Amino acid sequence: MANRKPEDIRSIAIASHGGAGKTSLVEAMLFDSGVITRMGRVEDKNTVSDFDSEEQKRSISINSSLCSFEYKGRTIHALDTPGFADFAGEQRSSMRVTDASVFVVNGNSGVEVQTLKLWEFSSDFDSAAAFFISRLDKENADFDKALGDIQASISKNALPLYLPIGKESSFKGVVNVLTGRAYTYKGDGSKDFTEGGVPADMADEVASARETLIEKIVEADDDLMMRYLDGEELPPEDILKAMRRAIASRVLFPVLPGASVPNIGVFQMLDTIADLFPSPLDMAPRKASKGDAEAEVSPDPDAPFTALCFKVMVDPYVGKLSFVRVFSGRLTSDQNIYNVSRNEEERISSFRLLRGKESTETKEVVAGDIAAIPKLDSTVVGDTLSVKGQTLTFSPIKFPKPVYSVAVSPKSRADEDKLGSAIRKILEEDKTLDFFKHPETNDSVLSGMGDMHLDIALSRIKERYKVDLDICTPRVPYRETIKKTAKAQGKYKKQTGGRGQYGDVHFELSPREKGSGITFEDKVVGGVVPKNFIPAAEKGLREAAAKGVLAGYPAVDFNCAIFDGSYHDVDSSEMAFKIAASMAFKKAFVEASPILMEPIMNVAVTVPEDYVGDVMGDFNGRRGRIMGIDPDGKMQIVKAQCPQAETFRYAIILRSMTSGRGSFTMEFSHYEEVPGEIAKKIIEAAERDRKEEED
Repeated sequence: MANRKPEDIRSIAIASHGGAGKTSLVEAMLFDSGVITRMGRVEDKNTVSDFDSEEQKRSISINSSLCSFEYKGRTIHALDTPGFADFAGEQRSSMRVTDASVFVVNGNSGVEVQTLKLWEFSSDFDSAAAFFISRLDKENADFDKALGDIQASISKNALPLYLPIGKESSFKGVVNVLTGRAYTYKGDGSKDFTEGGVPADMADEVASARETLIEKIVEADDDLMMRYLDGEELPPEDILKAMRRAIASRVLFPVLPGASVPNIGVFQMLDTIADLFPSPLDMAPRKASKGDAEAEVSPDPDAPFTALCFKVMVDPYVGKLSFVRVFSGRLTSDQNIYNVSRNEEERISSFRLLRGKESTETKEVVAGDIAAIPKLDSTVVGDTLSVKGQTLTFSPIKFPKPVYSVAVSPKSRADEDKLGSAIRKILEEDKTLDFFKHPETNDSVLSGMGDMHLDIALSRIKERYKVDLDICTPRVPYRETIKKTAKAQGKYKKQTGGRGQYGDVHFELSPREKGSGITFEDKVVGGVVPKNFIPAAEKGLREAAAKGVLAGYPAVDFNCAIFDGSYHDVDSSEMAFKIAASMAFKKAFVEASPILMEPIMNVAVTVPEDYVGDVMGDFNGRRGRIMGIDPDGKMQIVKAQCPQAETFRYAIILRSMTSGRGSFTMEFSHYEEVPGEIAKKIIEAAERDRKEEED
């Protein structure tokens, strides 16, 4: 793949709902292009793109896998993307850097949930697209039904470029509706096929499809449209040129039938990519920033080098690999690269063109290339790379926020020592993961896109970095406060034979507004508590408040006034007054109608209209309040407030409730009083835990 020219490069994302056959299609493409000598199977765990141990164990794609290969003089950079919603970060970053997408639609199931979400990503980035209706050799597979589903749910501009010959077990080939050439395959997984004319029983169907397709193609060329309307017979080369423009501008989305495992129609998919998909030079300039000003990066191979890091992978043998898409210029491996985002220069050891886990070295990358660079120290996902002196930066990749969390704890001291390093490395690879130490519950919380996502992350932490972790549901950061004013005395007196301990304070606690914190007032008169002991009393109060009274949660939002007390000339000390303050606080707090407070979250759930009633009913069962419903295109956004305690498994529940078609965002709103019966159970559980710790 030396001496690559931008006009001969194609970058594509292979995308679909999980299980539609993306990986099988990539495998067949590699086989038909001559890169591999036999096709692997997902079931046999020997495909090129699913090489990760977790992928092989689960028989699903987890990572976006880069497979670069040549076909008909073109360099094709294909990214086999995951199909499950838990890995939306990998999906989105792949579509950010490719010029086109091939959406694989199961000929039996039609358009599924995640395909619709992936289509939205494609639309966000204005990339070209085609559809490969797969598995047409299977029972109940129906090309016409799947095509109708694509046109109804995605775009009416999705039109067949090829039609299938036969159905289900008799599916044996495809017909090009423009050229009228039929390709009949053996269907045994080999590359063998014969070329001929349109089958007689398909003549009318092909003619009708051709007319519809040409009418759409000429929409991309005003001159061609006038000639077509005048009844002129358009030359094939003019049609192909116009079709390339129509595909690049998203006026047309070609649809192709096929079956990857028996290897039917895959050559035609490759031909479409090579001949009709846009090169980098056909794409519009990419938006960028230059300081506070907007800028654009044109796909010019002679312009200054610019690239975006869209993925980081830690290879057990090579080390850290930074995947980049080159948007302009060219760079050789004997030059340094400049990280504009971090204002740091990086040294390049080599560029690697990957094919699954295998790689080949290349001396140069050029506009349109997708390659991996080993051992870049400071570069992370979203960074702009260029040459020194350049200041243009691309906007960071927008990753979805984590929606599902677990609390993790090391199983041993050795695990605790290794945890920090393991977490840093796993977060560097996956920007949809988050890890933090909760300041109130002291939980170490790992967050991601769903239960499968976190299960895989924890498995990698264990296998790669030898760190064993226990997991549980994160604790809710409850708080305690008071509803009325109360007074109490705290007197600490201890005589041990020598110098004793003596401290005596009178506190008055009164409630404050939510979120206003703790204030401390000195109302002592006459010196009954010396000024030098007042700070110790305040410290004792605040330390006791941090541990709470009802259930061990922080006490907040009250004022404490010290208004009386006494001291001893010899026995009084700061420690004695701290203890006395703690005693006074606890007594007064109990008398001030204490309550437990819980965090309330703002939740925005985006779902199709059919599921709005189910979502609202579910919130009612979670002690939630519906705050409103807003339309969002074909979707509805249900806005609600819900106690955090009721939301920890909401990502899993919503996915089940909406068949994967719902999504949500959540953020903290405020604290509210916990209902009495629930508060009682929380306090009783805290008391049991305390006794167990003492025992």
